[in-house]
Amino acid sequence: MSHSDRAEIEGREYRMTIGTPEPEPIGTPEPEPIGTPEPEPIGTPPLPPISLPEPAPTPTPPPSAPAAEPKPTRRIADPARERRVDLPEPAPIDRHGPARVIALCNQKGGVGKTTTTINLGAGLALFGRRVLLVDFDPQGALSVGLAVPAHELERTIYNLLMERGAETRDLIHRTSVPGLDLLPSNIDLSAAEVQLVGEVAREQALARVLRGVVADYDYVLIDCQPSLGLLTVNALTAAQGVIIPLECEFFSLRGVALLRDTIEKVRDRLNPDLEIQGILATMYDPRTVHNREVFARVVEAFDDVVFQTVIARTVRFPETTVVGEPILTWAPGSPGAVAYRDLAKELLARDAARG
Repeated sequence: MSHSDRAEIEGREYRMTIGTPEPEPIGTPEPEPIGTPEPEPIGTPPLPPISLPEPAPTPTPPPSAPAAEPKPTRRIADPARERRVDLPEPAPIDRHGPARVIALCNQKGGVGKTTTTINLGAGLALFGRRVLLVDFDPQGALSVGLAVPAHELERTIYNLLMERGAETRDLIHRTSVPGLDLLPSNIDLSAAEVQLVGEVAREQALARVLRGVVADYDYVLIDCQPSLGLLTVNALTAAQGVIIPLECEFFSLRGVALLRDTIEKVRDRLNPDLEIQGILATMYDPRTVHNREVFARVVEAFDDVVFQTVIARTVRFPETTVVGEPILTWAPGSPGAVAYRDLAKELLARDAARG
C-alpha cells in the first residue's frame, strides 16, 4: 500500500471519530425571575463566643492564731447602792444647844445647795432638833423657798452684819415646819461684800451675828452663795463643818479641789476647828455611766467623807419651791423626801459617833 493510500484511510477515520458538532438549540432563553430580592436581615450580627480563662484556684491561707474574743461591754455597778447600809434611828434629846454650825458650800451654782439646806434642816427638825437656816446668798433663794417674801423685807441679815445695834433674834422668821427657823436675806446682802472690805475682822462678821443665838438651836445651816468671795469666807469662819453638795458631773468634780484649798486656808489662818463634814452627791442618776463613774471617783478620793445617801433627780423639787415647803412635808412619800430623811439620820449618826 502506498503512502498516499494510507494517508487517505487515516483521514476518513479521523472525520468519523470527531463528527460534526451538534447545533445549539434555537429559541428564547428562560427569563430570570423578576421581583424584589429578599432583604438581608437587619441587626447586629451575633458576636462570636468569647472564651474566658479558667479562674485561678483560691490559695488556701496559712493557719493563723484563733481570733480574739470580742471585749465584753463595760458595765459598772451602781456604787451608791453598794455602799448603802441601814441607818439607826436618831435618839431623842431632852435639851437643846449649843448648835453645831455647818456651811453648805460649793462655788459652782446649781448643785443643790439651797434645796439641801431647806430639806436637811426640815429632816433634822422632824427628828426633834431645833434648826436655824441662814440665807447667806444675795439671791435670797432660801428665803423664797420657805415662802418668805425676801424682796419685801426691810431688815435682813445685811442689817445684822452692818449695824452694831441690830439684834439677831428680832430678825428670825418662823417657818411652817415646827422647830425650823430662818434668818432671811435679799439683794441688799450683795453690798455687804464691798462694805466689809474696810472693816476690822471682816472675816468674822457672821460669827459675831450668830454668837447670840447658837445656844437656842441644835444646828445652824448656812446656805452660801456660789463663789469663794468674802461672804463665803465669813461662813467658813463661823462654821465647824462644811457639807459640799456635789453634782455627779465632771466639771463639779474639778471644782472640789479649789474649794478644798479655800477650806485649808481658812483652817490655817482663821478657824482651826473647821472640817469637811461630808460630800453629798446630788442630781444622781444611776442609769448613766457618767454619773456612776464620777461618784465612784469621788468615793475613791474621799472615802468615808462621802455620805452614803445620794440625792436623785426628781420633778418634785421644783414643785416645793412654788409652794414654799420642804419636800418632806409637801411629798413625804417621794424618793426625794426619803433621801433627805436618810441624810438627816446619817448626819446625826456621824455627830453622835464624834461625841
